[in-house]
Amino acid sequence: MRQDAIFSPFFASMFLTFLVWVYMYIRRISFITTRKLKPQDLAVPNTLAQISPPSVFNPSDNLKNLFEIPVLFYALLLYLFITQQVDTVYVNAAWIFVLFRVLHSVVHCTFNLVILRFYLYLLATLAVWFIAFRAAFIHFSM
Repeated sequence: MRQDAIFSPFFASMFLTFLVWVYMYIRRISFITTRKLKPQDLAVPNTLAQISPPSVFNPSDNLKNLFEIPVLFYALLLYLFITQQVDTVYVNAAWIFVLFRVLHSVVHCTFNLVILRFYLYLLATLAVWFIAFRAAFIHFSM
C-alpha cells in the first residue's frame, strides 16, 4: 500500500472542519444581521452563545469539538506515515473515523438528537483508539 494513502482521510477530516467553520459563520452572521447586533454588543465573552438559539451555537460547539479527538487522529496518521506503517487496516479505520465524524457534525449542526450524536461520536472515537492501540502495540513489539 502506498504510504500517502493515509492523507486522503487526513485531508477529508480537515475539509470537514473547514465546512463546519464556514457553516458556523453563515449561521452567526445571519443571526447577528437579523438581530441588528453591533460588534460591541458581543464584546463580553460568551454573549453570543447566551443570546443565540441552538441553530447558531451548535455549529460553534461542533467546531470546538473538531479540535479535540481529531487532534489525536492527525498526530497518529502523521506518525504512521513517518514510520512507514500505513496499511489497509489503518486507512480503513481512518475512513471510519471520518465517516462517523461527518455524520456527527451533520447531526450536531442540524437537528441535534443527542443520543444519536453520542453514538456517532463514540464510533468515531473508537476508530481513533483502535489506531492508537494498534500502533502502540506494533511499536512496542518491535
